Amino acid sequence: MGIHQEREKEIRLYRFLLVAGIIFVAFNLRPSITSVGPLIGIIRDDIGLSNWSAGMLTSLPLIAFAVMSPIAPKLGNRLTNERTILLGLIVLSIGISMRSVSLIVLLFIGTLFIGLGIAICNVLLPAVIKGKFPAHVALMTSVYTTAMGIVAATASGLSIPVATGMNLGWQLALLVWTIPAIIGIIIFTFVVKMEKGDNSDETRNVRFSDNRMYKSPLAWQVAGFMGLQSFLFYVTISWLPEILYDYGVSMATAGWLLSFTQFVGLPASFLVPMIAGRLKSQRGIVLVMALFAVTGYGGLLFGNSHTVMVISTILIGFTLSGSFALALAFLSMRARNARQAAELSGMAQSLGYVLAAVGPMFIGYLYDVTQAWTVPLLTLIIVAIMVMVFGMGAGRNKYVFD
Repeated sequence: MGIHQEREKEIRLYRFLLVAGIIFVAFNLRPSITSVGPLIGIIRDDIGLSNWSAGMLTSLPLIAFAVMSPIAPKLGNRLTNERTILLGLIVLSIGISMRSVSLIVLLFIGTLFIGLGIAICNVLLPAVIKGKFPAHVALMTSVYTTAMGIVAATASGLSIPVATGMNLGWQLALLVWTIPAIIGIIIFTFVVKMEKGDNSDETRNVRFSDNRMYKSPLAWQVAGFMGLQSFLFYVTISWLPEILYDYGVSMATAGWLLSFTQFVGLPASFLVPMIAGRLKSQRGIVLVMALFAVTGYGGLLFGNSHTVMVISTILIGFTLSGSFALALAFLSMRARNARQAAELSGMAQSLGYVLAAVGPMFIGYLYDVTQAWTVPLLTLIIVAIMVMVFGMGAGRNKYVFD
């Protein structure tokens, strides 16, 4: 009886650490990127970058996402998902440290490492949730997307106060995000140590059928939805402060408005996966998100009063958080098991982030050419409509290999 009780306590501790680990990994999936947006003008002027190359600071991690995403499930298959996530957190912390040095080479190499580390965690978290919490996919997705959103929003808001208000400079404002990475590393070190042979993941020792996933129309629709909503998100965190600044808002206020945009989306982060899990088809949610997106970006295009700005940022924040949470939910909901979830996650995030990586550079280029935000905002409205089109396909009640 004593041995049985000890085993029960060990399992409960393992589950607690795993949930805590998932939450701390979620804390690390965005702040090292969202903290850059409000500082992009300062970094650009300090180092002497053009707008399009400054956009690379946001786009480069996304390129790394695209390259690493199909590799991450194979690493998870070889090492276990938990060990691979631990590796991802270590790579991420090294990248944040390198990027915080005022050298162009280290700035971009560190940014690349950040992308590689986040990509590993991005891809494997849905597979861990599908494998370890199959009966609670919607709840766990809600928990980790909300945790992700809280820290992402905080990072955007703190960047300018830390860099200029506290006179610590943009370097320390970025370096501070090694702290949640280190805590995540500590937790996952314990998780990995507690893993037992009978606690193996469904993705281990299974041959991955990449080509089969690429032949699934539904997988392509999930990938398109993932990529285009990510295009909107990463363009927004890169350029919304600059857009608002051009409309007469101070950079500090613009940074907090970007933070506010993400905070108001937190209810959507939590509620959308929960609602999606109760519905057979998610097309209604997709339509609501699209309406909010078009209205929000349209508001920035046609009106620059403070009231319109606030209403627009609320709508944009709700749609960005809700669409991202729904995209992550699709990775588990459209798969029958953890193996399929890892494959779909790798494929969707690889192809999706190729689209997302183009965003900040392309919008920066459009602004360089036109010297106005009209064409970039019109482009975002068109992309929002495309998100709806792919979402209507991804929201159907079926699995990728049906």
